[in-house]
Amino acid sequence: MDRERDRRPGGDSALGRKRSWLRPPRALRATRAGWCFVAIIFGVGFAALNTGNNLLYLVLSMMLAFLVLSGVLSEASLRGLRIERLLPRELFADTPNRIVLRVHNTQRRIATFAITIEDRLEVRGERAFAGRAFVLRVAPGASSDRSYAFVPRLRGDIVFQGLRVSTRFPFGLFVKSREIDLCEGALVYPAVARVALDAPDPFPGRTPDERPGESKDGDEIAGLREFIPGDSLARVHWRSSVRAGRLRVGEREGRSAEVFEVRLNLPASAPDALIEERIARAASEVVTHLETGSRVGLRAKAMLFAPDTGANHRAELLTYLARAQRDPAPRTAHSERSA
Repeated sequence: MDRERDRRPGGDSALGRKRSWLRPPRALRATRAGWCFVAIIFGVGFAALNTGNNLLYLVLSMMLAFLVLSGVLSEASLRGLRIERLLPRELFADTPNRIVLRVHNTQRRIATFAITIEDRLEVRGERAFAGRAFVLRVAPGASSDRSYAFVPRLRGDIVFQGLRVSTRFPFGLFVKSREIDLCEGALVYPAVARVALDAPDPFPGRTPDERPGESKDGDEIAGLREFIPGDSLARVHWRSSVRAGRLRVGEREGRSAEVFEVRLNLPASAPDALIEERIARAASEVVTHLETGSRVGLRAKAMLFAPDTGANHRAELLTYLARAQRDPAPRTAHSERSA
């Protein structure tokens, strides 16, 4: 599927590198239990200094050793991590989309424990929280996949920002975190809902011979090909798919699929809610009719897509709808005189 996943331009990358140089390598924040532990340390230390009791000095040294051990083990969990973000082929608004975070532990002898990964994104210039995943343990030299449900509220282009990786290991006294730069662009398609298939005849008054893409011949299978995401399950040739161990689609000859044309009207004076509703409706019709094997076209004021089928055509239509804007306002006589 043709979908933009390009990283940011070179200028933004250079700015990101400068920020990473100025950013501290680790951030440390005490939990409630950590603050209580620190308060107890100060209390024991104050009592040891005032009384000179060796037992209190021993307890104080053990508590300070706990702090050192906590810092060493938490650093061992954060060091050597490499994370990949695996985006699905299609992202839809108002729909749970599964985002996979693949965690690699590049250390040879030390395992990683209790890692929390927070993913962030930027939508129309505003930063937002995307999702969170938790990894209990990653063995040395191994990798682990974790996922979260991402529900975008708006269609259009988004940019996944860096990841925040944190851990409370081993004692839960402090939260140590680090930032990982992993910028990646994505495109969110409009929200899609199932629409009724009993649509009116797109070519009323025409015989099957006069309708584009239709004939009154048979419907025999002319060949087989591999299944492509976006193909209708009704076209799957199950017998050959079982033999091959993978889905295969039958290419039919003779009577072709029905042809539908989706019309998109986005007047400049319409409110935003109506614009989004019409775009979502058009996307729903496109997806529904393509899944039934029909040939679908799209007609807008400034663009015309000829009826076709297949995954590439589906991606082309949904990409246009994801970035569609309201039609420009008509020029009046007053505006023409001013120009």
